[in-house]
Amino acid sequence: MAQSTRLVDLVHSRIDEFINTRESIVTTISPDLTVLVDFSRQFLSGGKRFRAQFAHLGWQSVPATAPTSSDEVPAGLAGLVSAASALEVFHAAALVHDDIIDNSDTRRGAPSAHRRFESLHGANGWAGSPADFGRASAILLGDLLLGWSDELLDEGLDAAADRVSARRARTEFNLMRTEVTAGQYLDILEERAWLTQPEAELLDRAVRVIVFKSAKYSVQAPLVIGAALAGADDDQLDILRAFGLPLGIAYQLRDDLLGVFGDASVTGKPSGDDLREGKRTVLIALARERLDTASRGTVDRLLGRPDLTPEQISELQQIIVDSGAVDRVETLIQENVTQALAALDGSLVEQSVLVALTDFAGTVTRRVF
Repeated sequence: MAQSTRLVDLVHSRIDEFINTRESIVTTISPDLTVLVDFSRQFLSGGKRFRAQFAHLGWQSVPATAPTSSDEVPAGLAGLVSAASALEVFHAAALVHDDIIDNSDTRRGAPSAHRRFESLHGANGWAGSPADFGRASAILLGDLLLGWSDELLDEGLDAAADRVSARRARTEFNLMRTEVTAGQYLDILEERAWLTQPEAELLDRAVRVIVFKSAKYSVQAPLVIGAALAGADDDQLDILRAFGLPLGIAYQLRDDLLGVFGDASVTGKPSGDDLREGKRTVLIALARERLDTASRGTVDRLLGRPDLTPEQISELQQIIVDSGAVDRVETLIQENVTQALAALDGSLVEQSVLVALTDFAGTVTRRVF
């Protein structure tokens, strides 16, 4: 735990330092751009840093970088911190764009980026539509963060043990970007195309969204990028992939439950937000399989309405619970965690790292509602 806390502190510091250096560049262009830096700093100031921690665990899983009892800073740690920081900045960029796509008002209990820009427009009495300005500005903020994540990654790759490790880490990062973008498109596609798809395919399509929008990007890719940076061989990377994918699926299944039933004070988003956004998740697919015609019609009529009342949200929640879908998702979470942990059996990963990975499997999938 101490190693993980130390890494998180180092990532916080590196992101702060990086933004400070970029502030002088941006504000030299125009003082009007200070808001981009301020909003970036706000969006990067919180969060659990799961992706950075998974990158650290992947890095530590390679024997040469395994944690010791010594206070000596391991060789290559600075490069790992930069790469882990890149993952966090990329994640912030994805959240900014995701909130635009989903028309989300909040993120982590505070206004989302496009709502912040919208408020800025209104407070200054500028011309045109506040909403249009908010969306356009947030898109640009997300793009800026994407570029900054690449700069941080390059910084980390420059400190890699060798060029082969650096190229492999870069390849994995590039693959992650492609897959999460594809997964994001599939997510918005399913919200609109479900009506014309065969009923028997809806569950598989929902699982496909989980795999590419979240599971690979949230858990598997950070693990593999960290390990690749440390010089992992193909067998070591395959073990982490076999662990990371089912754990990532379990993590997103838990997040989907929170999106419907979560406490706003814990999640930072309104309870039932996924219902308003019309997310066609595994939870919804499993519910529809067991609903009668009337209940299924109610779900299809209400799901995706941004003006859902608290009473309608409660009605949808109860229908989903009564269908047995919540219990089925809980079972899927446990099955995927079991599969992930089984991938570590007999591996050469150092014992303390195995313990940390096992602990993390519980942390990211724990029931909190």
